[in-house]
Amino acid sequence: MRLAALIALPGLALLLLAAHLVHAGLMPLAALAILLVGLLAVPRPWALRTLQVILAVAVIEWTLTTVGLAQLRLLHGEPYLRLAVILGSVTLFTALAALAFQHPVLRAYFRLPAKSAAERAAR
Repeated sequence: MRLAALIALPGLALLLLAAHLVHAGLMPLAALAILLVGLLAVPRPWALRTLQVILAVAVIEWTLTTVGLAQLRLLHGEPYLRLAVILGSVTLFTALAALAFQHPVLRAYFRLPAKSAAERAAR
């Protein structure tokens, strides 16, 4: 149950990214985002790191989109707060999905070694 819930976070974040890319007319990238959901079924460290990098890039894309659309609305004298809250929430969700890979359950699933005592003490 816990593994399924943790895997669902990055899966949903990738599907949100795919929908955003379809809306932007970037069909090849949208298809890639959908295909990347399949990497969640590959229990290897390289799959985890690939997904983390993709989600980190997605956070940057969501941030740039939020700022760009809010500026456009401001320029036209339209309300922008709701847009900023919604897209900011999507950005935060995507960042949390990338951080979910640090959870011990997902680290074990993707066969990453457990954090050492020194790494835990550094936090």
